[in-house]
Amino acid sequence: MQELPRIRMGVDIGGTKIAAIAIDSHSGKALKQTKISTPTDYENLLKTLTELVHVYEKELGPVTYGMCYPGSVNLQTELVQNANILWLNGQAFEQDLSKALKRPIRTGNDANCFTLSEAIDGAGKGHSVVFGATLGTGLGGGIVIDQKIIVGLNRLGGEWGHVPLPWPIGKEAPGPECYCGLKGCLETYLSGTGLARSYRHVSGKSLRSEEIVALANQGDADAESALSRYENRMARACAMIINILDPDVIVLGGGLSALNRLYINVPKHWDEYIFSPQPVRTKLLQATHGGESGVRGAARLW
Repeated sequence: MQELPRIRMGVDIGGTKIAAIAIDSHSGKALKQTKISTPTDYENLLKTLTELVHVYEKELGPVTYGMCYPGSVNLQTELVQNANILWLNGQAFEQDLSKALKRPIRTGNDANCFTLSEAIDGAGKGHSVVFGATLGTGLGGGIVIDQKIIVGLNRLGGEWGHVPLPWPIGKEAPGPECYCGLKGCLETYLSGTGLARSYRHVSGKSLRSEEIVALANQGDADAESALSRYENRMARACAMIINILDPDVIVLGGGLSALNRLYINVPKHWDEYIFSPQPVRTKLLQATHGGESGVRGAARLW
């Protein structure tokens, strides 16, 4: 078998920007990083990604190539589906890019790559079973066992954003409508959008999640109430994961993961929902690599 290049290149494609990184496969050290705007059409995206690889190889030498984006590939058609870059849906993206680069590539869902990165040399390092959760505009999840992404037969592994909020209280059920067509999905409660909705429900004011956090820190009662509900809902959601998967660690990423109180208050609540006669040993941890976890995980697909 031909030996792989030591340098791993990863690319994370978002709706507005593309992040790229090259890391040393042995040390994990970042050797080069780039952020550029995402093109507005398919042909220019392929061209941009191809040129980006050539720039990296001109400076660093041969690289392996991994890529992630918020979407997946249809098992029957092998075309992109559920991507938030709408013109990417229906394209044979992986095949076209591999042909343009004249090499095999590996791709993954962005939340899966986030979890892989944290399992290898982040907050989950040294642990066998790692569940990763990205708390942003949406709610992503990934499962990594012994440093291998568990995709699942239907490529749905880790998709906790589209299961119902467990043990609903009061008027939480049936819950808000989700873009997937159902009601009460975890994403409608635990995303940044969900926190904003919860605050608006009690205050009548429309604020972003970061503004709600700032108000809570200033002693605003409505903001504090919204955050307390968020923590309890997060505890129930994590308890469900622990009951099913029993991970060593749950690693949080995304904008809301910077909220330090989550790591204190959520584990205080989750024991009452977990099927165990004693406190569980699962740890709730903040991502070590922050916003770089996804692109580092893409590089680690090789």
